[in-house]
Amino acid sequence: MSKRTAAAALLAAAAFGLGACGDDDDPPASDQSVTPVETAPEPTPPTTPTTETTPAAGGKTIQKLVISKDLETKPEIAKPAGDPPSKLYSRDIVVGKGPKAKSGDNVTVQYVGVNFSNGEQFDASWDSGQPFPFQLGAQAVIPGWDQGVVGMQKGGRRLLVIPPDLAYGAGGQGPIGPNETLIFVIDMEEIA
Repeated sequence: MSKRTAAAALLAAAAFGLGACGDDDDPPASDQSVTPVETAPEPTPPTTPTTETTPAAGGKTIQKLVISKDLETKPEIAKPAGDPPSKLYSRDIVVGKGPKAKSGDNVTVQYVGVNFSNGEQFDASWDSGQPFPFQLGAQAVIPGWDQGVVGMQKGGRRLLVIPPDLAYGAGGQGPIGPNETLIFVIDMEEIA
């Protein structure tokens, strides 16, 4: 074979080899098998649970309480499960509108309070039919309220779980035993 024929044969083989590789944009030949790339499925959004758990101090959990968003009716607080939190816990159930309550504001609220240990109600403004007015930050209420009501807006409903050191402490008061954690649902009616 001459050098010229050998060179032509090499060029032809090279051209055939490059053609067989194809372009990335070309579809695969029908005799080639294609392995599909697996992708992770889209995560399914969670359904709305009736109860959830949330981390509390020391990795323990407490049960979030199922509470109505209907501001026209007295909220019911389920008996809690698990250990109480060691710090103030706050969760808006309904976010209100308008300016946020701040220390020094005069506010009027409706509320329900229950003991964490047994889930029994000890007080509720709903029962008397009279909303409760107080000055926020003036130490007219327990520290858990002075801290936990800050930031609420008119028309809002908030869940507070208040540890004993921000409630009635070792002494307790009336139906509230010593070192009792308290649960409140507070509805903000007015801010002035």
